Amino acid sequence: MPETLAERFADYALSIDFDDLTDSVVHETKRRLIDALGCTLGAWDGDAPRAAQRVAAIQESSRGAHTLYGTRTSIDMAAFVNGVLIRYLDFNDTYLSKEPAHPSDNFAATLAAAEVAGASGRELIAATVIAYEIQCRLADAWSIRAEGWDHVCYGSFSTVLGAGKILGLSSEQLVHAQGISGVAHMAMRQTRAGELSMWKGAAFANAARNGVLSVLLAAEGMTGPAPIFEGEMGFFAEVAHGKFDLPALGGQDGADYMLPGTYIKYWPAEYHSQSAIDAALQLRAEIGDASEIESVVIETFNAAVEIIADPEKWRPKTRETADHSLPYCVGVALVDGEVGLPQFAPERFGDESLLDLVSRIEVKADAELDKRYPESVPNRITVRMRSGDSVTREVAYPKGHVGNPMSDDEVEAKFRAQADGRLTEATQSAALARLWALEDETDIEGLLGLFAEAERV
Repeated sequence: MPETLAERFADYALSIDFDDLTDSVVHETKRRLIDALGCTLGAWDGDAPRAAQRVAAIQESSRGAHTLYGTRTSIDMAAFVNGVLIRYLDFNDTYLSKEPAHPSDNFAATLAAAEVAGASGRELIAATVIAYEIQCRLADAWSIRAEGWDHVCYGSFSTVLGAGKILGLSSEQLVHAQGISGVAHMAMRQTRAGELSMWKGAAFANAARNGVLSVLLAAEGMTGPAPIFEGEMGFFAEVAHGKFDLPALGGQDGADYMLPGTYIKYWPAEYHSQSAIDAALQLRAEIGDASEIESVVIETFNAAVEIIADPEKWRPKTRETADHSLPYCVGVALVDGEVGLPQFAPERFGDESLLDLVSRIEVKADAELDKRYPESVPNRITVRMRSGDSVTREVAYPKGHVGNPMSDDEVEAKFRAQADGRLTEATQSAALARLWALEDETDIEGLLGLFAEAERV
């Protein structure tokens, strides 16, 4: 019998260890963990993370893992809470391809597994690189959103392989865990259609929770449906509606790892809007008085039109819709001259004077810009003033993109900006020092415990 894709993934996960990684890949992994944990601090008082934490507190466990709020709960619920915290602000990293992804979501699973296993920082790094590799390669292979499925479906496999690697599953057990997770936990694209709910920031956290649960079950002897990808009613037939072949995975046959090619966000908004925000902020400095704007045209690529420019995005009713709205993000950038967390507060996205400008923003797909996606994310904005004058700005590589990367100092500054008011400056510095030296870390539980201090600031 030919090797199945689940078998290939399992064997790959078991073949990669820390010593196989380059210094650059290790450093980039640390940057993304710093970024992801910073995002959790910014989301600390969010309604969705707090709801998840209250449920986790009901399931307190003496043998589980900790949420970043400090509660020891079941391993899978710790992954869920921490995953919601990482994703809630739409500020964590991104990968764009046939299917978009937020691969730092995988930290929810690998951190929970590492804590329970007493794993080292080196083991955490290697497992996370594996999870990134699987999710990003799958995103390269097929667009499942076109079939009505959410991108987090790929997390059903990446989280299994990352967490299963740390928890010491065999190849056979990893195949079973992929079968359990894949067959039972496919997510519908309705999560990201129309008016968005809190679940937008919780969907991958649920994939991580289910991935961890599937690993625990497989470790105890539970078998799963197979072949999960190639089966008569498996993933290829029912979700992807076609079979795809993946190239060599990172570290094999000279192939590069995927993790360094992912993008760290500079603004807390959906990634396709990042270059539009950048362009709008540049224009804001040029036009001065935003009240003199007559109209705005955004020329963009097809994916941006499909994902963040559907009709509900012109009058967002939730923060999740606002940070996924191309017209709103551009409008608020032009008016406020900044795009941070306050721009996605209800009182701001409900401001009628701001929405009046948003109503005068037109979004148009441009065939030439579309040809440049996803290698770049080009947005061109033209602002027409009441005087009749117009100004245009185009940005293809926003700050944080692999083509315009943030420096280590900028990544650290982003972390500290979200930690201010949550952690003391001394605790921030202690956490950053340990994160920058993650390969030497031997106490993942103690490292994560620093973040629970946020409640006491």
